[in-house]
Amino acid sequence: MRLAAILCLFVTSTASAANLAETQKLLNRIKAVAKEGDGNQDAQAAWKELVAQGGDALFPTLTALDDASPVAANWLRSAVNALVEKEKAAGKKLPADQLETYVKDAKHSPTSRRIAYEILVDIDPKTPERLLPGMLNDPSGEIRRDAVAAALKAAEKLEGEVAKKEYQRLFAVVRDQDQAEAIVKALDKFGMKPDVTTHFGIVTKWMLVGPFDSTKGAGFTKAYEPETKVDLAAKYRGKNNAEVTWKPHVATDPYGKVDLNKALEKHKDAVAYAYTVVESEKERPVEFRFGCICAIKVFVNGKELFAREEYHHGERFDQYVAKGTLKAGKNEILVKICQNNQTEQWAQAWQFQFRIADATGGAAPVKVALADK
Repeated sequence: MRLAAILCLFVTSTASAANLAETQKLLNRIKAVAKEGDGNQDAQAAWKELVAQGGDALFPTLTALDDASPVAANWLRSAVNALVEKEKAAGKKLPADQLETYVKDAKHSPTSRRIAYEILVDIDPKTPERLLPGMLNDPSGEIRRDAVAAALKAAEKLEGEVAKKEYQRLFAVVRDQDQAEAIVKALDKFGMKPDVTTHFGIVTKWMLVGPFDSTKGAGFTKAYEPETKVDLAAKYRGKNNAEVTWKPHVATDPYGKVDLNKALEKHKDAVAYAYTVVESEKERPVEFRFGCICAIKVFVNGKELFAREEYHHGERFDQYVAKGTLKAGKNEILVKICQNNQTEQWAQAWQFQFRIADATGGAAPVKVALADK
């Protein structure tokens, strides 16, 4: 009997290993899909086979999201949804304990953990009140936002010193502009004015130069002298052959908005450059987060990191996120902002805002060292 039990266990384990290997092959086929659509047909076939496996494929599919490309992530997300629906239709219970363990494991990507969290909330509506109080510092922006929102709602019932301390605690962990403003408003009643500029790592100190010519949008691709080398003492030939030089500028807006119409005067079909230097004690990965109502390029230590040519499509806090690395010591940041020639009243703005954050959206531990350049 014992030998038969061991043999049965061996056969079951071998089958499970074989199933897992097959699941991984299917996931690899889905993850191979390219941005241009190459591999879509094979991904679709693999998707169908994957979903047919049922609940056993749920956690491998969630985990596959950890390093999936945006295109592959769409396929995998829909596969997770289909697997969940398939289990429900079959009257099977989803493994709540395993899902909770997965959600709590910060080694997984914010995307896969958020999806697992939503599945868990669906099968256990009490999940938020159980988990969110301990997730105020969660690396997932969406989960952290939910945690802060729940804590803010609870804080509304507090009074006096207890309320003040709670709002101070929440300000330290908040990562979204609207929630930060709600906390600032609440603390203002206690005579406190939290520094959102420092909290979010917003860069306010720049050197500006411009305008350079961008007739018919040509300036976006044309590399003017600052893109080759920044010389703050240099004199350049700008738009209409006028001489332009670097000018210091400090943004007074709490969120660092740099209004180029005011700083450099109003220009159309124009290019401006903003330059700063930040210092880091060690090499560190960071996220450059910025908003711009016009076309923009970002260069870090002489290398182009980001480019987007769109005009007057709106601007918001953390509109763009570009991941990069700061070296130990001083790092040069150059931002190129292009304006077009639209005449509508809503198309006159020429501005940007910029901050340097860690992976959670909090201020990166760096300091502006422009004055030392």
